[in-house]
Amino acid sequence: MTDRLSALVSGTRFGKFASVGAVGAVFDLSLSSLLIVFFGVANELAKLAGAELAIIIMFVINDRWTFAGAGSDLLTAKVRRFVKSNLVRSGGLLVQVLVVRALGEVPLSIPVAGIDLWELIPLPLAIGASMLLNYVAESLFTWRIATRSSQRDSR
Repeated sequence: MTDRLSALVSGTRFGKFASVGAVGAVFDLSLSSLLIVFFGVANELAKLAGAELAIIIMFVINDRWTFAGAGSDLLTAKVRRFVKSNLVRSGGLLVQVLVVRALGEVPLSIPVAGIDLWELIPLPLAIGASMLLNYVAESLFTWRIATRSSQRDSR
């Protein structure tokens, strides 16, 4: 197995990333659901707002825990990683918005206590659909894990 692939398939790192993703999902789903149910915001816009909140929170936790030591602690380096993280996650966010839109077109209704659950069900499905893409992209481009592992091993 190549060094690059070995760095990506770290079970510990992926477990941390998935755990941080679960925290982000709680914030994402809470804000998205609140905006849809109580404020009548369009599903796709609510998804974007929830996802951005989650991206900010997950970046902070991933930078301090999942990828601790993978980058400089200088403020400029952290800001650069944050901008990269937002850009990288835009691919995952596009996947999420497309899933929400596609499932929103399905003519289904699941009314429970005055709320149509079918408006909310696509949200966690969309998060799951983008998780692996986000992990690989964040590892390779934001924190450059595979590159750093290869550079250390070649010294």
